[in-house]
Amino acid sequence: MSRSLTARLAALGVATALAGTAAGALPSASAATDPGARWVATWAAAPATAVDNHCSDCTIRNVVHLAEGGDTVRATFSNVFGTAPLLIGSATVAVAATSTTAQVAPDTLHTLRFGGASYVSVPVGGQVTSDPVRMTVPGEHDLLVTTFTPGYRTPMTYHPFAGQQSFFARGADVSHATSASAFPETTSSWHLLTGVDVRRQSQGAVVAFGDSITDGVGSQANLDHRWPDFLDARLDAEPGDLTVVDEGISGNRVLRDGDPVPDFGPKATARFQRDVLQRAGVRSVVILEGINDIQQTPHVTDPTKIEAGLQQLIDRAHGKGLKVVMGTLTPFQGWSAWTPTLERTRAAVNEWIRTNPTLDGVADFDAATRDPASPLRLLPQYDSGDHLHPGDVGYAAMADVVPLWAL
Repeated sequence: MSRSLTARLAALGVATALAGTAAGALPSASAATDPGARWVATWAAAPATAVDNHCSDCTIRNVVHLAEGGDTVRATFSNVFGTAPLLIGSATVAVAATSTTAQVAPDTLHTLRFGGASYVSVPVGGQVTSDPVRMTVPGEHDLLVTTFTPGYRTPMTYHPFAGQQSFFARGADVSHATSASAFPETTSSWHLLTGVDVRRQSQGAVVAFGDSITDGVGSQANLDHRWPDFLDARLDAEPGDLTVVDEGISGNRVLRDGDPVPDFGPKATARFQRDVLQRAGVRSVVILEGINDIQQTPHVTDPTKIEAGLQQLIDRAHGKGLKVVMGTLTPFQGWSAWTPTLERTRAAVNEWIRTNPTLDGVADFDAATRDPASPLRLLPQYDSGDHLHPGDVGYAAMADVVPLWAL
């Protein structure tokens, strides 16, 4: 493993596919190399909205960090927020030469195909999943997934906050370029790409579902120090074979869509089907949502409304046979929106989570991150500085209290 939990802590100082294989479907016989293997999500990003990048003939090289590797890979691309069909003129997948680079490792570049074709039109509101590609992809390593979109047709569906640098070029198809020099511009968002699955022997995937705290806001960029990353590292050190994928959207709420800020994405109850229940090989979900319903305007001060929305997620996951762990809401005194009234709402929701008999487990993120001397605040060494989002050390502490037995 390239970045173990021990090494990370030491560094801290302490919906229908148009073509190809549909997400979650059984692989074709030609893709199978291990009869005990199955498709499982190894990386994901929840689409939040669409953005007009003013990028014509745009080639985007998304850099994504895989939780686990496998012998076959496929990728899913989304046009869920587009206003017209999206043409992907060509697409490739490759292993990154080194971390956080557009440089391709030698002899690892492969063309992605869709129903045998090297191009595909993604319908408005839809997604496509590529045909399987036989290649060895390592776990705990960056993968490069590149798309060329000829001309300009529609705003691009994207995940606004990646915490990861990716690359793009304008005016030409450089999707098959192996040199980093072909991509002179950078982006801090993921575009079009919403999932990477691998074939492997696996117990399944754990989906981390939440808001900016799950998205990793406050952690150092390009280091994969979100709490789901630390949880994946914990699981790597344990018996079994679970992957963790991150479906956080910054600003996301349980009960309200991203209005007036589209980047906050669809409300949790609306996106749960797509971002959790339809993930390949999903086995369990860790939910951390609700703080934005409380602290964003309009404030939700009635905890029973938030609890009802969260219970809906629990019931829907159980209805699909998934295990559900829920995280308590972390302290936020010192954040600009904090008031005693909002604090009482947070406390009530947390009590409901801690005593909810329908949950398979509770991750007490509140207890793990609060300052014992001032329990309405984050512990100073866990605080990124804004008093709402933990930093790297705080995210590691959060991962440490997720009950592995409940996943």
